[in-house]
Amino acid sequence: MEIKKQTNLRGVLTVPGDKSISHRAVMFGSLAQGDTRISHFLEGADCLSTISCFRKMGIDIKRNGEELLVHGKGLHGLRAPEGILDVGNSGTTTRLISGILSGQSFVSELTGDASIQSRPMKRIMTPLLSMGADIVSLKNNGCAPLRISGRPLHAIHYNSPVASAQVKSCVLLAGLYADGITSVTEPVLSRNHTELMLNYFGADVHSEGTTASIRPEPQLEARDIRVPGDISSAAYFIAAGLLTPDSEILLKNVGINPTRDGMLRVCRDMGADITLLNVNQEGEPTADLLIRTSSLHGVSIGGDIIPTLIDELPMIAVMAAFAEGTTVIKDAQELKVKESDRIQVMVDNLKRMGADIEATDDGMIIHGGRPLKGAQIDSFLDHRVAMSFAVAGTICDGPLSITGGDCVNISYPGFYQDLYCLGHA
Repeated sequence: MEIKKQTNLRGVLTVPGDKSISHRAVMFGSLAQGDTRISHFLEGADCLSTISCFRKMGIDIKRNGEELLVHGKGLHGLRAPEGILDVGNSGTTTRLISGILSGQSFVSELTGDASIQSRPMKRIMTPLLSMGADIVSLKNNGCAPLRISGRPLHAIHYNSPVASAQVKSCVLLAGLYADGITSVTEPVLSRNHTELMLNYFGADVHSEGTTASIRPEPQLEARDIRVPGDISSAAYFIAAGLLTPDSEILLKNVGINPTRDGMLRVCRDMGADITLLNVNQEGEPTADLLIRTSSLHGVSIGGDIIPTLIDELPMIAVMAAFAEGTTVIKDAQELKVKESDRIQVMVDNLKRMGADIEATDDGMIIHGGRPLKGAQIDSFLDHRVAMSFAVAGTICDGPLSITGGDCVNISYPGFYQDLYCLGHA
């Protein structure tokens, strides 16, 4: 995949549906009674893995025009899967479905691609085991493939050592099948899509500070869901619009949930010209984002804001390399256990472009403002790395090529076309 320098990015764009919300809509719709209709569903590979897993457990999921129709069978309506459940590259599918499977009456096995088989699953196995679950890492290394033998579960209060929506959601979903109130306390608040959507479906989830609690055995009822645009996907066009000369981009209907909007806060701290239009605070808050070319400067990023922008940090690292001054990213150890070690991958690739950047144990230090040149970029098949450097390629001097650039299909199948169209509006 080769990217060339552009100027004057202009146009109106609707980014794909939010990946986190799309996953959950299928899962919770499957556990509800009746037909859940999902519009603006993300047709990326990760979310298709979730659909495949629930189809294998007897759930009828089909396209109905522009909608996805999920015929739910209730909290206890899943059946033993036909074969092994393949989660592909999706950590969300793996961790959330493990909580659901732990409370079933059947045995299941989960596996995925090479990346999933190296990603840490002890972080969900530990609380699930304390609930009485029977979950085993088949290679005895704390990673997938996993075998889960469903059984009755006990309610717990879990103090999570990491702020992770996947860990929190896994425990809360297992709590649907427990014998009392299950709760999770995080060191700082992670994204809260699970809590909002479960309540929307009829569950009893209570949130106070960084603790979320759920009562067992609710009667979940089918709902209509409009998935907002994914702010993680919008991040690349936010960056492109801010950094590319003489640009103005309008991004329609983007999710601005305060547990996910760290990208917007950091951009503003860097001096970005971003205006929110048509703000809607009902359910999952959304807005149209008007992005204009801006002169950016370095900032310090760390602490409680990190969970609200963890997936956007690769793009922020690229922005920092083009901005004036020094940017420090800290408290971001979680980047090491994503689809790739995103700290090392971003540092190595940005150095190839001529950036002054160094890795730290929990982040990066980036001395921005140096001219960057095109280079051969290795995506390590990480979709967020590939998209971040595609944006870099539209701004740097000389062509930039990306090895494994097709991995963007995991979350944004039409990404390159949308980036190209803005440059030819």
